[in-house]
Amino acid sequence: MGSYLYERLTAGAQGEAPALLLAGGQVLSHADLAAAAGRYANALVRLGVKPGDRVAAQLEKSPEVVMLYLGCLRAGAVFLPLNTAYTPAEIGYFLGDATPSVFVCDPAREVEMAAVAGGARIVTLGRKGDGTLADLADGQAETFADIDRGPQDLAAILYTSGTTGRSKGAMLTQANLASNAETLVDYWRITANDILIHALPIYHIHGLFVALNTLLMAGGAMHFLSRFDAGKVLGLMDRATILMGVPTFYVRLLDERGLTPQAVGKMRLFVSGSAPLLAETHRAWQERTGEAILERYGMTETGMNTSNPYEGERIPGSVGFPLPGVDLRIADPETGKVLGTGEIGGIEVKGPNVFAGYWNMPEKTAAEFRTDGFFITGDLGKIDEKGYVHIVGRAKDLVISGGLNVYPIEVEAEIDALPGVVESAVIGLSHKDFGEAVTAVIVPEKGAARDEKAVIAAVSGRLAKFKCPKRVLFVDALPRNAMGKVQKAELRRMFAALYD
Repeated sequence: MGSYLYERLTAGAQGEAPALLLAGGQVLSHADLAAAAGRYANALVRLGVKPGDRVAAQLEKSPEVVMLYLGCLRAGAVFLPLNTAYTPAEIGYFLGDATPSVFVCDPAREVEMAAVAGGARIVTLGRKGDGTLADLADGQAETFADIDRGPQDLAAILYTSGTTGRSKGAMLTQANLASNAETLVDYWRITANDILIHALPIYHIHGLFVALNTLLMAGGAMHFLSRFDAGKVLGLMDRATILMGVPTFYVRLLDERGLTPQAVGKMRLFVSGSAPLLAETHRAWQERTGEAILERYGMTETGMNTSNPYEGERIPGSVGFPLPGVDLRIADPETGKVLGTGEIGGIEVKGPNVFAGYWNMPEKTAAEFRTDGFFITGDLGKIDEKGYVHIVGRAKDLVISGGLNVYPIEVEAEIDALPGVVESAVIGLSHKDFGEAVTAVIVPEKGAARDEKAVIAAVSGRLAKFKCPKRVLFVDALPRNAMGKVQKAELRRMFAALYD
């Protein structure tokens, strides 16, 4: 039977056809990846990894990480990628929670990680293909009898960002990842002729399972960049067909003078996700290139849930329609009552893409699912009269001021439209009279006036009084995580005493 997911990821591979296009002109074919996956699978077995064991990895992006991931699938292990920014103390929590049999880290971090490894065996893997695991894998056979793993067996555990409480390990099955990749390959019409510019990190669901899995499954190729560089990405567009990125990618590319319709002439698809894309960025991109960015919506626990259409109108500020096979509804967060068109409520989803639950957290898992199987995403949104889904924000970011609900995105949209504003974030801060006070944090354009009263006056005629900011703060940049999401919890911490 073999690995359910691995067999589907490699079904479209055309042997010697290119898979990874690397700096300096090196090319790794699909056959090269299969052979390397065999060597890494053999190496993992030599290290004592058994089916179902977790293999944790905190590694800089490199082709070897892809080989390790595929080797885990072939060996029946559960892949556990970890953000490269995590400190040893944070890594200690993840290793203690997931109890992997093997932990793979950069050779330069081996000594500092030894103190937090617990029962995990430490091996190393560097960006240049060095390290003890690389050495072990180099001596192994390329052939490997893949371990049988069925649709409901785990393929990966990805920890959520943990902005509130401790991070939770989302258990993703072989079928979760296979079904989502199959749907995206079909919906976005990805084929073996496509070449993706891959500039995303691969410890996150976007770069690892949306970008990597879909191109592998289609038998396509990837310009595999160690990180995002606007100039390099723009320079590759005459040798590529797809870019998957976060909103920051598109903002920075718009700063490139060479971004023209001619420069993107061979590109057929620009996808944005992991954080909301400003409508202004969407419009600016279309004006500069003639191409409309396709925004979609997903999360660690579900992969992709919705997408703007491949053919048809891609509406700025919308994340499109539920993907085939995904049921999506808007419900009252408290009662679970399903709401009607245009009503704002909690987004709930159900489908083969939805994860199996949180690792070692049965009570938390049960609390996040309705009795009919719908997963409560924690996102707030609405469905318009055309069926497009719109994300309003996270439930935890909802501001309740004077007993009235304020959805930050409504206020942010008005502020972002003002001259001299690059972007804004609206948060609720503790206030003795209102419970929470609506507070705007603005990044102004260089040289623009920082006039708090003028901003409040400008939006007061467009928003109900209870939605208007009580205060406006100016900062040089908003705090973001590695995927570009604004960290509103950090803003709330920074300005917690504003109204004391």
